[in-house]
Amino acid sequence: MTAAFSNIRPAPDKVLVEIADYVSDYLVTSKEALDTARYCLMDTLGCGFEALSYPACTKLLGPIVSGTIVPNGSKVPGTQFQLDPVQAAFNIGAMIRWLDFNDTWLAAEWGHPSDNLGGILAIADFLSRNRKDDQPLITMRDVLIAMIKAHEIQGVLALENSFNRVGLDHVVLVKIASTAVVTGLLGGSKDDIINAVSNAWVDGQSLRTYRHSPNTGSRKSWAAGDATSRAVRLALMTMKGEMGYPTALTATTWGFYDVFFKGQPFKFQRPYGSYVMENVLFKIAFPAEFHAQTAVECAFHLHPEVADKIDTLQKIDQIERIVLTTHESAIRIIDKQGPLNNPADRDHCLQYMTAVGLLKGSLTAADYEDTVAADPRIDALRDKMVCIENPEYTKDYLDPEKRSIANAVQLFFKDGTHSEQVAVEYPIGHRRRRAEGIPELVRKFKTNLARRFPERQQKMIIDVCTDEAKLSAMPVDEFVDLFVI
Repeated sequence: MTAAFSNIRPAPDKVLVEIADYVSDYLVTSKEALDTARYCLMDTLGCGFEALSYPACTKLLGPIVSGTIVPNGSKVPGTQFQLDPVQAAFNIGAMIRWLDFNDTWLAAEWGHPSDNLGGILAIADFLSRNRKDDQPLITMRDVLIAMIKAHEIQGVLALENSFNRVGLDHVVLVKIASTAVVTGLLGGSKDDIINAVSNAWVDGQSLRTYRHSPNTGSRKSWAAGDATSRAVRLALMTMKGEMGYPTALTATTWGFYDVFFKGQPFKFQRPYGSYVMENVLFKIAFPAEFHAQTAVECAFHLHPEVADKIDTLQKIDQIERIVLTTHESAIRIIDKQGPLNNPADRDHCLQYMTAVGLLKGSLTAADYEDTVAADPRIDALRDKMVCIENPEYTKDYLDPEKRSIANAVQLFFKDGTHSEQVAVEYPIGHRRRRAEGIPELVRKFKTNLARRFPERQQKMIIDVCTDEAKLSAMPVDEFVDLFVI
């Protein structure tokens, strides 16, 4: 006779408790983290404003039912939409991720922690607009702190745990991080945060199907918006009293570990603090999947040397091979041969991005569109490319003290000559290049503001965003109102 399972409700999983303790109790004191969060806010919104130039993005924005208006709802920056916070989170999240130009975190799992801003800003704006006189102000400092904590939860979980190796998309970590910090912003207790996050783990998780050949497609541009909006929904349900599931991760047979993670518990390299925001990677000079960022920098460096040797198909035919020396993760994710079917396919192809960089000495979001991809020289160059792993690059990529993303590029010609081998270990958006990168990030933000707002409005926005004290003290609804068209 089989023994009956115990129906005694156990204590919550340690992972859930540690997330709740961190969101509720951790005091952010790192000036570097707060400064970086401010620049991250600027850059993330700017990426969204550039995406508003693309109909493939804007067709998904607005209310679910056309014409719906939510009085005192959350506003979507750069638009005239005012929506319920769940749909606003989707809108903001889809905008900022659409062009693959916002920040990045690379570890055993990768992802884009600023994706969480969709849920954070939507719920903070909603709370700010609906604040009663006896309630405390919701300020932009609250948003910056929530960003730091969301970055940390997503990034620390990613350090030692590879979700992609079991077929899950990294947006699962957006859902977890957003759920935790949004529940905190809503005034949730530790128990509330545990309940909400347990529901996020129990949720069905996105497969990586839409990121990989032969199915690569535009869902990868709105998947994070979907995740952060789902987080807002789960947080709001929890605050209405919806129950949680204490062993969502560890339950035998039915828990996340057994169902999705081959029975293995999560591993942790460090406690939660402000490490991830301090070390986050910005995409500053061009939009490219981050494992390719340094390869594209190499291509830019080589462009003056090789431009007149690759400007025709006949000259490209004189190339014997182009060697891309890289790290294991880049080979696993973005080493692609054969046809590329759409912009989402191209911006995740190491060879395509490098080829454009060699040909043009530049790379923009427009270079992933069909009109540019029709240039036969791009595929001719791709056909000459060979990807080789350098084990030292892979080692340094995983080293927490380095976190490099190294690539090297070299061209070999049939006449026996070759180009210089150009290697770049750290991209311009890396923490080690902050002094060089931040002025360029601010320029990128100004360029993206100019795409959407008149000059006077641009100046007002810049004045606030570049004044730490003014930004931190500003109520969230007043900040968001700066971005209304």
